[in-house]
Amino acid sequence: MMSCTSSTASHWRAALPHNRRRSPSFPPASLASHQAQNAAFRKLKQSSTASASASALPFDLSPPPIDHDLLETATVEGAKVSEDGIVETYHNDDEALDAAKNGVAVVDLSQYGRIRVTLMFAYPYISFCFGLNWHEVSGEDRIQFLHNQSTANFESLHEGQGCDTVFVTPTARTIDIAHAWIMKTAITMVVSPMTSGSITEMLNKYIFFADKVEIQDITKQTCLFVLVGPKSNKVMEDLNLADLVGQPYGSHKHFSVSGMPITVAVGNVISEEGFSFLMPPAAAGSIWRTFVSLGAIPMGSKAWETLRIFQGRPAPGKELTNDFNVLEAGLWNSISLNKGCYKGQETISRLVTYDGIKQRLWGIHLSSAAQPGDLIKVDGKKVGKLTSYAAGRTGSEHFGLGYIKRQAASKGDTVIVGEDIIGTVVEVPYLARQRRPLFNSKP
Repeated sequence: MMSCTSSTASHWRAALPHNRRRSPSFPPASLASHQAQNAAFRKLKQSSTASASASALPFDLSPPPIDHDLLETATVEGAKVSEDGIVETYHNDDEALDAAKNGVAVVDLSQYGRIRVTLMFAYPYISFCFGLNWHEVSGEDRIQFLHNQSTANFESLHEGQGCDTVFVTPTARTIDIAHAWIMKTAITMVVSPMTSGSITEMLNKYIFFADKVEIQDITKQTCLFVLVGPKSNKVMEDLNLADLVGQPYGSHKHFSVSGMPITVAVGNVISEEGFSFLMPPAAAGSIWRTFVSLGAIPMGSKAWETLRIFQGRPAPGKELTNDFNVLEAGLWNSISLNKGCYKGQETISRLVTYDGIKQRLWGIHLSSAAQPGDLIKVDGKKVGKLTSYAAGRTGSEHFGLGYIKRQAASKGDTVIVGEDIIGTVVEVPYLARQRRPLFNSKP
C-alpha cells in the first residue's frame, strides 16, 4: 500500500491558510521536476487567477492519464495493474469496501472520461488575434449547447455549481450519465470510460456554425481521484478545505499547485457525498500520497465496481442500454420537465404524461451468486432480468441490480433469479435519492 511521510500532509495543511493569495498562471508541466511538483503541492493555494486559467485554458500536459510514478509505486507495493494502466486491486478489497462504508477510501478514476465544452474564443492567443478580452467573454453558448443536448436544466446553474445530466437517444434510451461542473468559460463533464469517445463524437456532430463552442476530450491530459466514505469530511478539514464541506452536490472550487490547476468538487460519480479532485498528471503522485498519509484506504477498480453496484448507480452497457429508457433507470434528479426542447424531450414528456414507465430498476439481495442476464421471475413468470452482480465483503454477500416490471414486484418482495436463486427486492442509495419532479414546477 502506498504511503508518504506525515510531514507531507502537515506541509499541505500549513500551506492552506483561510486567506489564500493569488497565484500566477500555470507554466508548462515539462518545466517542473518531480521534486518541484511535490514542493508545489505542499504550497497549494486557492487562486481566482488560477480559477480563470483552469476554466479557460485547454490542458496541454504531456504525461499519460495516470502519473507514471503513481503506477510504479502501486506496482512495487503489490497492486495488480491492467495492461491499459488501471489499478484493478490493491489486494485489500474488503478493507477498502469497509472504509467506503465506515471510514474513507480514495479511488483513482482516471480511466473515466473527461469532456470539456468550452467557448471557442476563450483562449488568450485566439482572443489576442481577434481583439477579444477572454476574461470578459460570457461563454453562454456552452450553457445553451448542453442545455439542448442533455436532460438537465443548465440555464438555471451558475459558475461554481454542478449537476448530473443524461445523454439520451431521440427515443429517450440512456447513453450515459454525465457529472458536470459549470466553470467560467467551460463546462467539464465526467462520463463513463466506455462512452467518452462516442459522446465527444456525438456532441461535435451537433455543433452548428453559429455555435461558439468546442468539444475537447481531456481524459489523457488529466487525472481524477475521488474520496468516498463518511470520514471524507475529516480529510477535507485536515487539508483546510472545510469550506466545501456541506456545500450542495456539484459545488466546486479551483486551486493551484505551483500554478497547475486542480478542481475540488462536492460529490462523485456514484454519490452526493464525498469529493472529487481533477488535476494534471504531474500533480497526481503527491496528491495520492497525501490522501493515504491522512488515512484514506486505496481502492482499486474491482472494489469500485462492487461499490457501484451496492450503491445502485446505473452504468452503460449494463443498466444503461437501448433496452431501457431514462425514466425506467430512475434518473429523475438529472431531468428537467420544464426547460423546453432537447433531444429525447418529446418521448420523456409522453412517458410522464401517460404514465408509460413499464419497468423499474431495483437492487436485489441474492441467496447465492448470479450472472448478469439471468431472468427474474415471480410465480414462474418472467418479470425482468439481472443487469449487474457483485459479491460483497468476504464474499458472503450477494447483490445485484435488475429491471422488474412495475406491477410484478416492489420493495420487500421475493423473486427468483435464474433457476433457483432467491432474491429480495430492495431500494439502493443512488436511486433512493432520486425525486420525481412536478411537471408544472418552476425550473
